[in-house]
This record gives sequence, C-alpha cells and structure tokens, in this order.
Amino acid sequence: MLETKTQKDVLKAVKEHKISFIQFWFTDVLGMQKIFSITPDELEDGLREGMGFDGSSIQGFCRIEESDMIAMPDPTTFRLIPWRPTDRPVARMFCDIQNPDGTPYEGDPRYALKRILKKVDDLGYRFLVGPELEYFYFVDDTVPEPLDRGGYFDGLPIDRATDLRRQTIFALQEMGIRVEYSHHEVAPSQHEIDLRYGDALTMADAVMTYRTAVKEIARQNNVYATFMPKPIFGQNGSGMHTHQSLFKGGKNAFYDGRDAYNLSRMAKHYIAGLLVHAPEITAVCNQWVNSYKRLVPGYEAPVYVSWARRNRSAMIRVPMYKPGKENATRMEFRSPDPACNPYLAFAVMLAAGLKGVEKKYPLPEPVEEDIYEMDEKARAAAGITSLPGSLHQAISLVEKSELVRETLGDHIFNKFVENKRVEWDRFRIHVSQFELERYLPIL
Repeated sequence: MLETKTQKDVLKAVKEHKISFIQFWFTDVLGMQKIFSITPDELEDGLREGMGFDGSSIQGFCRIEESDMIAMPDPTTFRLIPWRPTDRPVARMFCDIQNPDGTPYEGDPRYALKRILKKVDDLGYRFLVGPELEYFYFVDDTVPEPLDRGGYFDGLPIDRATDLRRQTIFALQEMGIRVEYSHHEVAPSQHEIDLRYGDALTMADAVMTYRTAVKEIARQNNVYATFMPKPIFGQNGSGMHTHQSLFKGGKNAFYDGRDAYNLSRMAKHYIAGLLVHAPEITAVCNQWVNSYKRLVPGYEAPVYVSWARRNRSAMIRVPMYKPGKENATRMEFRSPDPACNPYLAFAVMLAAGLKGVEKKYPLPEPVEEDIYEMDEKARAAAGITSLPGSLHQAISLVEKSELVRETLGDHIFNKFVENKRVEWDRFRIHVSQFELERYLPIL
C-alpha cells in the first residue's frame, strides 16, 4: 500500500507508478460521491492551489451567483484504485472544499466533521469509530432480485457472493483500509463487511471508499450492489451499527474496571447524551424516505430509545464480546443506516455524546428484556420512547435542534432540511402500487 504524507510524496508516487489519472473525491450534503479527474501534468498546480469547479451544480452547496469553489486535495489520502486497469493506473485523493480566498467552505461535510473533531482534540481526546455497513447484491438495479436465499453466517454454496466480498476486501486492504471480518447477513443476498475501528475522519473517508468499492466490484461482476436501507418488503433492512469510544493518550476513556459494566462516568454520560438526543439526530443518520421502512419493530432494527448490554432490540448496546478488556470497551449506536452521509452522521453522534458528558446526563438502567415483546404500557413504565417513524417526523424534530444546527453549521443545516422537505413532499403526493392494489378495486 502506498503511504503519502506530503505533496512531494504524491508527485513522486505518481511518477514512479506511472499514474494516468488522479481522481479528486468529495461529497455533497447528502453524502453522494463526487469525482473529477486530472492528468499528472496538472497535479503539481492542483496540489498547491487546488482545482476550481462550479459549486452551484453540487447538491446543497451554493447559489449560482457564488458558485466558484476550490477542491483542495489531502495528500495523506492518496491511494491507487485497485479496481482500475493496472496497465494505466488511476489514483484518488479526498478533498477539502474551500472558498476562492482559501478559507474552508461552510457547506463541506468533511469540514463539519473536522470542526467538532477539533473540539475533541482540544480536550485531549481522540474519537474512534468502527462502522458495520450492511448492503444487498441484486441481479440488476431495476428490481430487488436476490442472488441467493441465504441467511445469517451462511457459507458456500448457499452464499453466492463469497467471491464478491473477497474481491472487495482485497481492494480495501490494498487501499490501507483494515477489515475485521465479513459474512452473509440475515436477509437473502444481504451482506456485511466490518471495518476495524479508527479515527472518525479517516473512517468517514473509508466509508465513502467502501461504498464505492462494493458497488464498482459488483458492477464489474455484472451484478448490482445497493446500500438502500430497506429494498425488500418483509425482510430485514440494512443498518450501519457504529461502535464509538474516546481515547486519551493510549487510554480508553470509556473504560473503568471497577464499574459493574466496565464503563467510566464519561462513557455513561456519553451514552446518555445519545439517548437524549437520538430522536433529533435521526434525520441525519437516517436521511431517506426509505430509511423509515427499516426502522419498524420486528426486523431487528432498533426503534426504541434504550440501552443494554446483550439486548439487540435496544438502540444502544455495550458489547460484551471481551468483558473487562480496556481497548474493547465501547458503545454501539444501532439506528443509523448505510445510506447516510458518514461525515455528518459521525459529527452529530459525537455532538450528542459530548453534550451528555458536558451536562452530565444521568444514564438510566439498561433494558435487557426484548422490547419488541413489551406492550405500550410496559414501555412507558420503563421510560422507553421511540425514534421518529417517518422522514416527516424526523425532519420536524431536527429543524428544532440547536445541537444539530450548531454541529453542522447554518449552511449545511438549512440546505439539508430544505432538501429533506422537498423529498418528503414528493413522496407524499406519489401514488404507490400499494394504494392502487388496495383501493382501486373497491373505491
């Protein structure tokens, strides 16, 4: 794997590996990957001054009268792209978006995450995350026709995508992204590749690379991969369970071996912060109309605001795979889905947890019984509330959230809410196949 730290390292690598094109990667407000390519002849200027582009054409960026933007590549993210032909190698770098005067652009999701990470860094901590992204393989992108009827941890010959996952893992490893393990998930043709935890900015870049690699390698094998949260009626949807911890120096600030749960006071306040603010950050972590087809009871999706150790019906879990091991102590936020913008999602998760630490929110007792089996009265008695049940409800909560506005900044916040309002309006006037089948024959 190539490792570069400076602009000089990048120029040297391009020459040594005879790179034909260098792709500049960044995301819009919704987390859609944006890519443009330059030739090696333009690279030196591009590294020094960035490359200009029309920001008014990027979702959630800027108006046409203020459209000039600069994509400034981050030399530390330079990697060869393994799925491109080896005889004409192609590399990529992630970019920070700047205004023409060189200042950070307020509409850049990567910058939003950097802002809150600086706050953590100033306190002497590192925010580490380990996301578990689920996804589906289908025959093509027109209908959700699975490749297999396998289930959780099934192997060959039932799991027909073992080679696809293996190719993807090799590609990720070549790009310096560490993979812990992979397996077939619960639903037919549903899969998961888990990334080893790392700092949040590197991991957000890795999530974008992961999604691109999964899709591109599927395409090269004549199938289609999707991170759509709920593509098949009656089957489990895809989540992005996100493991989180704060480290200070080499010590896990979430660990306390004297505690019954091995959790420090900071960890408990952090978890409480996510519990309190989960409903208002849900729109950012679950940003599509389809996201709320997954967040329903009965399909292992966490819809109830609670925490537990072993209970997978809870929204937050403190895994007990290695009880008492300091570095393994973390919390797992189970409600996000893999179609979110990872830069914004990691930012609001961290903001919610830090608010709990700052305000010393008390942590309620864990709920270890199956919440899906509890009736409404029992849930109310236990103080268990629910996440929003639709994009409309989620947007109504997020637009009142000072925490989310402060974390994302006014520009991203307003553009995000505006876009989601439009999406909901388009959805609610759409006449679905369900309505036609149910009402047309009788009304």
